[in-house]
Amino acid sequence: MANLNDHMGRPIVAVTGIGVVTSLGVGKTDNWAALTSGKSGIHPITRFPVDHLNTRISGMVDFLASSSKGASPLTYELAELAGLEAVAEAGLDSSDFGGPLFLASPPVELDWAERFSLYNSDKDKDHTAAERLLRVARSLKELDIFETTQFGSIADRLADRLGTRGLPITLSTACASGATAIQLGVEAIRRGECDRALSIGADGSATAEALIRFSLLSALSTHNEIPEKASKPFSRDRDGFVLAEGSGALVLESLEAALARGATVLGILGGCGEKADDFHRTRSKPDASPAIAAVRAALADAGLGEDKIDYVNAHGTSTPENDKMEHLALSTVFGERISSMPVSSNKSMIGHTLSAAGAVEAAFSLMTMRESVIPPTINYDNPDPAIVLDVVPNKKRNAEVRTVLSNSFGFGGQNTCLVMAREPV
Repeated sequence: MANLNDHMGRPIVAVTGIGVVTSLGVGKTDNWAALTSGKSGIHPITRFPVDHLNTRISGMVDFLASSSKGASPLTYELAELAGLEAVAEAGLDSSDFGGPLFLASPPVELDWAERFSLYNSDKDKDHTAAERLLRVARSLKELDIFETTQFGSIADRLADRLGTRGLPITLSTACASGATAIQLGVEAIRRGECDRALSIGADGSATAEALIRFSLLSALSTHNEIPEKASKPFSRDRDGFVLAEGSGALVLESLEAALARGATVLGILGGCGEKADDFHRTRSKPDASPAIAAVRAALADAGLGEDKIDYVNAHGTSTPENDKMEHLALSTVFGERISSMPVSSNKSMIGHTLSAAGAVEAAFSLMTMRESVIPPTINYDNPDPAIVLDVVPNKKRNAEVRTVLSNSFGFGGQNTCLVMAREPV
């Protein structure tokens, strides 16, 4: 009889379904084939004009029905596709999931197409643009535009579509959001509030405004000439991250409930660590102490020592400062061993999917353990001598991986780390 509780007496949390969408394609099969072959999904931006912009490339998802309809519709479709794939793999009813929903999604704002539509529908030319918008908005009789501006509307629609239970939770913790959604699902099961939970991270907000805002922070790569070479984590010539879109979904269940219904266990969510960084609105604390604390908290929550992690799925954004900080954090926690343990970055191929990143990378981490293949860090042609890591350069590696640490270090000081295992520890 399998042990159903962890080292702290809490229910062990199993993963029974995985779903993913990125610029590499829809579904685990296409994504995994592309990821392990070192294929990049980064491409020139065609969704809006990029004349005079410093960055003209992205990992946008341009092949869905809602790709040209705005951030809110696209985020919903990304979340729905990943959620349906995960629920189907878990062998559960796609319209009656029967557990809570935790959705990580980007902050919302009125899309430009809707702003122009509202503005042009007012015929009084004597008012300012803001006044015209307000006049029209006050007289609207339909809810469509209103709902796209409500932070919880995507989760509400998903809850209806998938038959989740209770009030759906929508969260935004910057680049750690997807991992935080998983953490909330794990904690709900551990507390005995439910036997299963659906955690989704989705982000379709690669808009012109987002591109300009990150450019003003000098955070984006300007390597426009060869888009697929732009994201180069841990390289000496890295110059910023690549804005991207995508989604990841996990069906989480107590191990007891999963085994009782004969479900296939795809992996174990062993530990979650979360620490805040109050140093700066966008920059990480120079000594990396919050990131170090988040990693150690995740290990402690999983009941594992530093020597028990086989692979690190790095946050690996390709920004000069973040990669340096992550290396400092990992070398502090793992000591001399860090130079020989594999640490690769999915973002080298799919870019930074922002609110979805933690969930997408958790999905890939679980697949790494199941397939015994570590995806590479591509574009690693010019190593940074100050960052001594085994980044699994340029080509996949066959390896037995029993445990993974997946890092998510977000703007605003949001740090969340997940420890996953192939089977119960």
